[in-house]
Amino acid sequence: MTTHRTAVVVGAASGIGWASAQALAEDGYRVVLADRNADGVRDRAATLGEPHRSASADVTDEDSVQRLFDETGPCDAVVNCAGFSNVGLIVDMPVEQFREVIDVCLTGGFVVAKHAGRVLREGGALVQISSLNGRQPASGMSAYCAAKAGLSMLTQVAALEMAPRGIRVNAVAPGFVHTPLTDPAASVPGVVEEYLENTPLGRAGRPEDVAAAVAFLCSPAASWMTGEVLDLNGGAHLKRYPDILHHVMKLAEA
Repeated sequence: MTTHRTAVVVGAASGIGWASAQALAEDGYRVVLADRNADGVRDRAATLGEPHRSASADVTDEDSVQRLFDETGPCDAVVNCAGFSNVGLIVDMPVEQFREVIDVCLTGGFVVAKHAGRVLREGGALVQISSLNGRQPASGMSAYCAAKAGLSMLTQVAALEMAPRGIRVNAVAPGFVHTPLTDPAASVPGVVEEYLENTPLGRAGRPEDVAAAVAFLCSPAASWMTGEVLDLNGGAHLKRYPDILHHVMKLAEA
């Protein structure tokens, strides 16, 4: 196993990003863990130890993303895990709240692809974290669903554009995974139960499940795969998404 390969994981302070950083480190990459939570990602990098390091980056600030890749230089794998969501009816949602989600989940994915694509070595890999909600609508989640659907298509366009340099661009689209990002939804009574009822394999995901898929997409085993949006949800895409808004409104009325 070589040790000179470099990977950048954006959103590495927790959840899927942290699990992905660990998986890539185990695969022999020298990992740059980036996050807007500078203290959190510094602690994560310290846990991994040398030669891994942390960096501050916010996908809503293009200058910080460009600086991240300028300072990293040529790299072999980039994983973008930045994202968040909100809940609200379209007719009630302020445009600013809609744009906040689009800015992180879609525009942020574009900014990472733009600057990662300039430094990825020939034969490198870019992996975006999309979502089951990129293909499965959920009432009250218009911004997140639209952003992740856009990110999935952005992945395919980037795959076309970067293929001449041998760079593979793929996405993983997880279903419900227990992370700090999903903790607020999971705390609403009925949400997790309804999700599991609509998941053939009968369980929620773990960050390690997604990290394993990320590691595969960055590996030589996926050398003939590009433009793929990989469903990883225990079969939940075969049924329907929970009515999260219903459960939230029910809780508010209690």
